[in-house]
Amino acid sequence: MATEIANRRALTQVSVAAGIWGLCYAAYRGYYAAGGTALLPGTIRPGAEGQFQLINLAAVVVLAVAAALPVAVLPLWTRRRSRLVLLTLCWVVAVGCCMHALIDMAQRVLSLAGLVHIAYPPLWATVDTRVADLQDLVGNEPWFLLEGLAFGALGWIALGPGRPRRRWAGSALAATGALTLVGLLSVTGVIGRMIIA
Repeated sequence: MATEIANRRALTQVSVAAGIWGLCYAAYRGYYAAGGTALLPGTIRPGAEGQFQLINLAAVVVLAVAAALPVAVLPLWTRRRSRLVLLTLCWVVAVGCCMHALIDMAQRVLSLAGLVHIAYPPLWATVDTRVADLQDLVGNEPWFLLEGLAFGALGWIALGPGRPRRRWAGSALAATGALTLVGLLSVTGVIGRMIIA
């Protein structure tokens, strides 16, 4: 009983932390959606400002849903069928976010070292690639990594000790590793261009 209460408390704490983390990043993207330009690593091409704002507005919507989701589904963890869906969702988000962060962080380090070239969409008139790489390394990708780890923690906590937890975590780590490897082979040009992150 004490373990169950502790698990419920941990689920609540991690869910709220993931929600706050999601809202912080949504606010950052919301600033750009509202027309802000401070801290941009370059300049937007004249006439493409609306497109840039729209991209960020779409990101705000996705991030707001991602922020609300862990808290909104808290009561569903006690239902068996819902629990399976939630464990699957946590697995997908953990793998997807962690893989995305690891690939992009590695790509940015390689870019800073001059070993790869990152192509930017035509909406950018100018881009300071060093600033863009550093901004991604210290701002954007840590958000994805921590969000993935938070959803991984939710699944870990919900499963409790035992074989199902080890299988769930092991499969998530294996999938993250395999997809990260494919992504790194893609960004370094070893294999053809693939969009997995």
